[in-house]
Order: sequence, then structure tokens, then C-alpha cells
Amino acid sequence: MIEAVLKRDRLILVGALVLLTLIAALYTAFGAGLPMPGIGATAMQPAQWTPAYFGLVFLMWWVMMVAMMTPSASPMILLYAAVKRKSEPRRELVLLTALFLAGYLLVWGVFSLIAAGLQWALELRGLVSASMMTLTSAALGGAILLAAGLYQFTPLKRACLHHCRSPVEYLSRHHRPGRAGALRMGLGHGTYCLGCCWFLMALLFFGGIMNLYWILGLALFVLGEKALPRGDLFGRAVGAGLVLWGLLLMGSAAGIL
Repeated sequence: MIEAVLKRDRLILVGALVLLTLIAALYTAFGAGLPMPGIGATAMQPAQWTPAYFGLVFLMWWVMMVAMMTPSASPMILLYAAVKRKSEPRRELVLLTALFLAGYLLVWGVFSLIAAGLQWALELRGLVSASMMTLTSAALGGAILLAAGLYQFTPLKRACLHHCRSPVEYLSRHHRPGRAGALRMGLGHGTYCLGCCWFLMALLFFGGIMNLYWILGLALFVLGEKALPRGDLFGRAVGAGLVLWGLLLMGSAAGIL
């Protein structure tokens, strides 16, 4: 019985990734355990920053990252499984792939911890609205747009995007055997994945941390930048738009425009 199930490992893996993304997306859409009115809402009831509330905010960011990033990471995960399928028994294949995926989840978890701490700090200083989860300063919002746009043109961005757009090259250069190697490879590529997109996630502070339209839009952009034939040009074009938007917003806030 077990052997019959494991023979369908490709289908199981694809289904697991789809299910993981769906669960994360639904959890985010229904408020991520935070005191929100309901699906699609952008306002929430202000809450005290207790350890329990910080844990909820951290979990919200983590699950949101899973929902946004898993679709663009799936080709790499599936390719890793396909490579290992040629040399590993099916039972070991499942474990190695799970460890590879766990590397991504750990990287996204570390980022989520930092993002939750940043949200806490900004709320305490009145720079993020506790009820709307958006920036209260137009000038700061413009600065974030400008910085996110400029990041699209940096060497670090290009290097990280290259690894995300070239999974075969990454696997050939960074292959590590065994279970520890699977986790290490997941951590490595997950770090490149985060390096490619982390500044874009700061745009959630501008558009609304729980704004489903911004979440979906950023997720589609990340996927397109990594998967489209000229995703690098697409990313730079969007970056130029963000720079212009940021400058206009900052100029308006300063009374120049």
C-alpha cells in the first residue's frame, strides 16, 4: 500500500505545494487569527502588543510569506525532487524534499520575525496605523517606494534573481548530498529567494499589511519576475515605476508638487 502511494510522488508533491499555498492564502484572507471584521477587510481592532499578540503577528507574516512565495519557489522544489528521484529510494526522496522545503520555510520565518518586530516598532512610534496596518506618513511611504524601486537595479538584486531564474545552474553548483545537504540547499536558495524579494515585501507597509489586493499583486509580480522569459526587464520596468511614484509622493508630501 505504501509503495503504491509513493509511486505517485510527483502528484503528491505538486498537490502538497498547492495545498500548502491554499491553506496559507485562506488563513491570510480570513484575518490570520487577528481581530479583523472578516475576509477582504482592511481595518482591524487595535490591540496591545503582548507576547501572545506578537506571536500572532509573526505567524501572520510567516503564513503570508508562504502564500506569496511558494508559487515562485515551486519550480525549484519540483526540480530538486526530479533530480533526487533518479538516485534516491522513494521514501528517502519524500524526506529529502521535505527538508529542502523546510529550508525555505526557515528563511521566510526569520524574515517574518524581523518584519513583525519592525511593525511593532513602527506602530509604537505612530508611523503605522494599528487599525489599518498602513503607514501614516506619506513621506515615509514615498521613501519606501523609492527605495524598493532603486533596489531593483542593484547588483545584489541581479545576483539573487539570477539564482532564482536559473534553478538548474544552482543545483549543479550547490548540490549537497544527504539530509543535512537537502536542508542546507533549501536554506541557501531560500536566502537567494528572499534577497530577490525582501524589499518588495516592505511595500506591504505602504499598501496595507493585510490588504489582499497588494498581497496578490506582489505575489504575481514575484512569480512573473522569476518565470517570465524576460522577467529581469519586467522587474526593472516595475522598479522604474516605483521610483517615479516614490518621488512624486515625496514631492507632494513636501509641498513641492
